[in-house]
Amino acid sequence: MSHNFHPTVLREYDIRGIIGETLGVEDAHAIGRGFGTLIRRDGGKLVAVGYDGRVSSPMLEHALIEGLNASGCDVRRVGMGPTPMLYFAEASAEEVDGGIQITGSHNPANYNGFKMVFRGRPFFGADIQKLGQMASAGDWDDGTGTSERVDILDAYVSRMLQALDDVDAEVLSGLKVGWDAGNGAAGPALEELAARLPGEHHLLFTEVDGEFPNHHPDPTVEENLEDLRRLVSAKTLDFGVAFDGDGDRIGAIDGEGRVIWGDQLLSIYAEDLLARQPGATIIADVKASRALFDHVAACGGKPLMWKTGHSLIKSKMKEVSSPLAGEMSGHVFFADTYYGFDDALYAGLRLIAASARLGKSVTELRSAMPQMLNTPEMRFQVDESRKFAAIEEVKERLANSPDEVNATDGVRVTNDDGWWLLRASNTQDVLVARAESDSEEGLERLIAQIDEQLAASGLERGPQAGH
Repeated sequence: MSHNFHPTVLREYDIRGIIGETLGVEDAHAIGRGFGTLIRRDGGKLVAVGYDGRVSSPMLEHALIEGLNASGCDVRRVGMGPTPMLYFAEASAEEVDGGIQITGSHNPANYNGFKMVFRGRPFFGADIQKLGQMASAGDWDDGTGTSERVDILDAYVSRMLQALDDVDAEVLSGLKVGWDAGNGAAGPALEELAARLPGEHHLLFTEVDGEFPNHHPDPTVEENLEDLRRLVSAKTLDFGVAFDGDGDRIGAIDGEGRVIWGDQLLSIYAEDLLARQPGATIIADVKASRALFDHVAACGGKPLMWKTGHSLIKSKMKEVSSPLAGEMSGHVFFADTYYGFDDALYAGLRLIAASARLGKSVTELRSAMPQMLNTPEMRFQVDESRKFAAIEEVKERLANSPDEVNATDGVRVTNDDGWWLLRASNTQDVLVARAESDSEEGLERLIAQIDEQLAASGLERGPQAGH
């Protein structure tokens, strides 16, 4: 018996497709067979499985577990919840050898997919391609496994609350915070968390609904923060926190309704952490502001610029023993007193803790940041066969440039005006561009440099491509 996946489904960081078109129960079963076989061949036996609030998730869960069992793996079903709750199930129990979360993350309602952890490390890239090769060859082990349902929500919430253990209780009791779960899978965990938090907490859209009736759950898109902004303003709250569909990416606004972007959040977390761990290495992706890297250095830390992609950042953290990392997309990873995975609920608590320990409101922390002018992330369609080649051409043309050229992930060029970035997306046939300066004229010159490089490769910054 063998199985062939739709060519678009096995991605760089996860497995993802459109239900009924490119992804279905046969795929879920084959993923279970392949992943289970790899766990067994590595000497493991127990896999934790969770799922998000999408309509198609329970059906995929059923097929996935059948596949895992048929390869001889036992399954611990943690039920519906955010992706980080599944990561917690895998990281907090020594007997668990791997984990799979069924989730479409922030994609439209008709999408779904799988995020995986293998023996405590991210499972991505070549690992995912291996599942495809094993499926088409029918290279699966046979066995019989068991399945049990375990409720870990309470343990998960209790573990997150440790983030506030050494924070002044009086300061916490005076806080007023808004939270927007966006009808995503984090809703029930957020309700339990808020019920156990000191202070005043106002919750939006905690009812899990895979159709996302209120707004799309992607907190990096400003219009999706409008409901939270209105709540913070109406109730004069200190700040607001929002989550994506599966709870592993955070968005935030301060008391004045200003967005606190991913790199700005990381800046706050870094200042708090470096007071306790001087000299620590803090990692951010190539899209992050120069202000962040400068701030980490000013606080006595070692800033490290790394490739975009949550699996790549997690791997780098382990390699250099970094206690904190983050991405512009809102993935934040705490490995100082937590497990090193991206958890937006926990990141929300760490924002409360940072504000309390630093003795400044989130609005004050946001106001203290330098005013940088930057473009949003500009994404435009480029033929799959051209996207990496075009980046290589840009690198070659800039080989003798007087500017500082960083080729960690695509090309990031720094000069007197600021910096610009051009990189190929690992997950779509798009190029991503971004620029930042402290003046309008500088920003225009940087964008002109991007356009000049694109034109030299026969491309142009065409209409914006979606995520």
